[in-house]
Amino acid sequence: MDERLRSAAQSGNIDDLYVLIQDDADVLRRIDEMEFVDTPLHIASAAGHTDFAMELMNLKPSFARKLNQGGFSPLHLASQCPETEMVVDYLLSIDKDLVRVKGREGYTPLHHAAREGNVPLLSKFLEYCPNCILDLTIRKETALHIAAQ
Repeated sequence: MDERLRSAAQSGNIDDLYVLIQDDADVLRRIDEMEFVDTPLHIASAAGHTDFAMELMNLKPSFARKLNQGGFSPLHLASQCPETEMVVDYLLSIDKDLVRVKGREGYTPLHHAAREGNVPLLSKFLEYCPNCILDLTIRKETALHIAAQ
């Protein structure tokens, strides 16, 4: 990924994003064509830049379902840090099924929240998407199995 785009995502600078798009209209498309990549949405979500994440969701909603090289979606990353709660809320308000995106070992963001014992996040995920409780990891574990461990 272009280092200027990475920097814009890390700082949450929407103006810099559009300068890059003006310089190279295909910059986001090329990232979208990659199989496993930290998209600017991954970076902004992990950093808690809600406005930047919202802008990217408008431009490239497909980024929300992409996995990075570690097997994590933007929602996986946003849900790992309390400072990024607004990003979690925004992503789920756009697409409640993002909580069902399976990453590494079939873990969804719900499985990760269960493993961490994050009750407020578990509650939020179940409120947005009650059926996510049925999702299984590659070991056939639900979030309830993981929470019980």
